[in-house]
Amino acid sequence: MPRKSTHPAPADHSSLCIQYLRRCGGSARLCHINFSLNVIQMLVNQRKVKIKNTGAGFFIELEDAK
Repeated sequence: MPRKSTHPAPADHSSLCIQYLRRCGGSARLCHINFSLNVIQMLVNQRKVKIKNTGAGFFIELEDAK
């Protein structure tokens, strides 16, 4: 029988994605991140991140980063 963890683990990786974007200065190329489309879509729906087309590629950036 597997042990239960004493630390709560998020069911999704949205918090890890937010942490990654903060470490990258608030934005990163969408093709360079390794998070699933479901995680990215959930963050867009929650208005925590936005997708920006710069003409040179798509970037994901935090909403509070300016």
